[in-house]
Amino acid sequence: MNFDFSELSTTNAFKLLSSVVVPRPIAWVVSQSAQGQRNAAPFSFFNVVSSDPPIVALGIGPRGGQLKDTSRNILETGEFVINLVSAELAAQMNHTSLDYVSEVDELTRAGLATEPSLVVAPPRIALSPAALECRVWQVLDAAPQRVIVLARVVALYLRDDALLDAQRFHVDTPALRLLGRMHGAGWYAHTSDLFQMRAPDAANDPAVRPAQGH
Repeated sequence: MNFDFSELSTTNAFKLLSSVVVPRPIAWVVSQSAQGQRNAAPFSFFNVVSSDPPIVALGIGPRGGQLKDTSRNILETGEFVINLVSAELAAQMNHTSLDYVSEVDELTRAGLATEPSLVVAPPRIALSPAALECRVWQVLDAAPQRVIVLARVVALYLRDDALLDAQRFHVDTPALRLLGRMHGAGWYAHTSDLFQMRAPDAANDPAVRPAQGH
C-alpha cells in the first residue's frame, strides 16, 4: 500500500513512522529549569545528524496541548544532557516516562543517582554508560508546542570500561549494551544481534569517484 500523509491523521502518521524507522536510539534527557528544578524523560525521536559541528536532533511533542517540561527547560536554559540507556537501566528509564507534575524530580522518584556534568549545568545519570552534554544550536517550531531541538554536543562522558583505546578514540560499543526503541507501545530492542559487512572494493570499478586526499 501507498500512504499519502496529507490524507492521514497525525496519530496514524506516527504509527507508520514509528513502526518502520527502527530501532531508534533513546535520548534519556536530563534538563532543569532556570530555578534548578530537575526533570528526566526518554525520547526516541532522536539522532546525531552532524559530526562537524557535532549536532544532535531531538524531537519533543506536546503533552495535553502544552509544552513538556523538557521542552520548557531547554528553551529556558539552552542546556541539557542526553544519557544513553543500557539494558540494566530499562526499568528506571521506563519509570521516568510517566507524566509527573512539574514539581516532581523524576530522577529522585526513579532512584537515580547523578554526577555533575563537565560543561553544562544539568547533571548526568551516574549509571548511564554514556552521556552527551548539549547546548541549543537552533530550535524549530514544528507545530504548536512541538519542537525540534538541534543542539551542539559540547562534552561527552563514556564509562571507562567501554573505551578500548583512549589515544585513538576507539569505543567498545557492544559493551555499552544500549537499548533501541521499536514499534508500538512498550517494544524495545537490544543492540546485541550484530554482523559486520565490509565496504565493497571500489578499486576495479571505474564509475567510483577516486578517494579525496586529506
